[in-house]
Amino acid sequence: MANEYSADNIKVLKGLEAVRERPGMYIGTTGIDGLHHLVYEVVDNSVDEAMQGHCSAIVVALEGDDVVRVEDDGRGIPTDMHQEEGVSALELVLTRLHAGGKFDKRSYKVSGGLHGVGVSVVNALSEWCEASVHQDGVVMRQTYQKGIADGPVFEAGVSDKRGTTIRFKADASIFETITYNFDTLAGRLRELAFLNSGLKITIRDERLSTPKVHDFIFAGGIKSFVEYLNQGKTALYKEPIFVRGTRPDGKDGEVEVECAIQHNGGFSEIMLSFVNDINTREGGTHLTGFKSALIRVLNDFLKKSKQAKKFEEAFSGEDVREGLTAVLSVKVSNPQFEGQTKGKLGNSEVRGIVDTVCGEALELYFDQHPEVINTILEKSVLAAKARLAARAARDATRRKNAMDSAGLPGKLADCSDKDPANCELFIVEGDSAGGSAKMGRNRQFQAILSLFGKMLNVEKTRIEKVITNEKLQPIIASIGAGCGDEFNVAKIRYHKIVIMADADVDGSHIRTLLLTFFYRYMTALIESGHVYLAMPPLYRVSYEKKAFYAYDDAEKDKLLAASGRDPEKVAVQRYKGLGEMNPDQLWETTMDPACRNMMQVHLDDAVEAERIFSTLMGENVAPRREFIEANALSVANLDV
Repeated sequence: MANEYSADNIKVLKGLEAVRERPGMYIGTTGIDGLHHLVYEVVDNSVDEAMQGHCSAIVVALEGDDVVRVEDDGRGIPTDMHQEEGVSALELVLTRLHAGGKFDKRSYKVSGGLHGVGVSVVNALSEWCEASVHQDGVVMRQTYQKGIADGPVFEAGVSDKRGTTIRFKADASIFETITYNFDTLAGRLRELAFLNSGLKITIRDERLSTPKVHDFIFAGGIKSFVEYLNQGKTALYKEPIFVRGTRPDGKDGEVEVECAIQHNGGFSEIMLSFVNDINTREGGTHLTGFKSALIRVLNDFLKKSKQAKKFEEAFSGEDVREGLTAVLSVKVSNPQFEGQTKGKLGNSEVRGIVDTVCGEALELYFDQHPEVINTILEKSVLAAKARLAARAARDATRRKNAMDSAGLPGKLADCSDKDPANCELFIVEGDSAGGSAKMGRNRQFQAILSLFGKMLNVEKTRIEKVITNEKLQPIIASIGAGCGDEFNVAKIRYHKIVIMADADVDGSHIRTLLLTFFYRYMTALIESGHVYLAMPPLYRVSYEKKAFYAYDDAEKDKLLAASGRDPEKVAVQRYKGLGEMNPDQLWETTMDPACRNMMQVHLDDAVEAERIFSTLMGENVAPRREFIEANALSVANLDV
């Protein structure tokens, strides 16, 4: 029978076949994030060596032809024969899932790679891989093709070093791209250097003719991390508060807790949490424990302070975290992560441990530093009052929208398609440009929102003013997914939010203000890849009834040279703004999906993005001036 289902239909995947068959189960995705995850898995092994005190330096190099090299000066993966399995320990680690020293508590007290599948998964998903171990004066090496060893481990020469070097090339038949992003990798390596005081981590981009090199080493650990994150902000007290403590986990292990916090004069919070040096972007029980301790301690101090007369209610979590920069790092003997990508910690016992350690330490610190706790309480009271004002503003806005049956701003020319996946929203500054965009668009899937004038710099104000701002209200209403803590990316009305501004200084300022707003109050919009920048041309070059468009001076010069004509016979129009373009010109150059240029906004390095937004858009002038002076010469085609 054609539909017969028997034992012959059952396929058993052997060795690393399962990884190649279902890579997403092990690295989350086969996109760029999954590609970078390969590097992190190898680096995590080296960092595990550092956490045990056996490694002081790690080098990550991006070689040509999309090859990655990770070197460390640790003990080196053992290369002797594994008696039970009958192969070398190196081959066992590189070719078997759930094989490694992380399961032996004598070798690793804590580890970020406790799933035991890290480096073997990297090997499985690589076109080829090479492992070299420097031990006892020699180099032992083994090579692999798609996870399968080419032969036994062999001696490859003498060496006066120690440690492990892993080189690999990701399999292009599995990944959507195998080209690495230097800044994304650098961001993760910077984190690891902050989390491991004194460990030197170097990243080298050897794909360039002159290699780009960043060295990361921080003696101050996570205190230095908080200070780095607060650059460009006004710290409310001189030094970050540092907490450290260890408690038994009730399972023959222990939990080590480190936390550093510092409030600043801004209105956004930065909270980074880590477990065994793994960035738990989705939080977990450790972060819940810290938040619980913070709000409990501050509410206790509020009751017995002068501030209690100014605010008789209890603080909410967002009140005490306004302007807070915090880094929480815990070391757990037996962490329970959600999935191989380790985005969230699930150990229930860790919540109580972190709550106790942080609560006791903060209470002691504030008792000894009354000026610090008074400053924090003043900040939190103002935040609480602003929260109540923001709630009233939201309620007023909802009532207003309820009376308006459409609930959409009058400046919005909406599209007819109601499927968000098909729809695009162009945010355009100025009535003239907005008029051209409305006439030139495809009404089926393209909506136009016209704005006028420069909008609020949200970096310098609280959310209640954001919600009621007449320039930002139309944007919030058009996107339709709320704002701030209430923002829900699943409710957005358009999957492409396109900022379309003039190609000059004013246009750049508008783009920056909008990006700051999205970053602060609709962060998931950027993280999910829904924000784009339109790229209008700077020039229109025409001759003999033919028109060509140039997006920069170099492209214009190429068009002039290619014309083969006297420049006087070639008409060159310099667009000073979008309003100078006819609707058909704006469509064919900037809005037509078939031929337009658009730049998708990515959040590759959240820590660096935070620092740059704070520097460029914050209150402090000196850091902004230093940034501009340091980067001015690298800015090409500045239109003043």
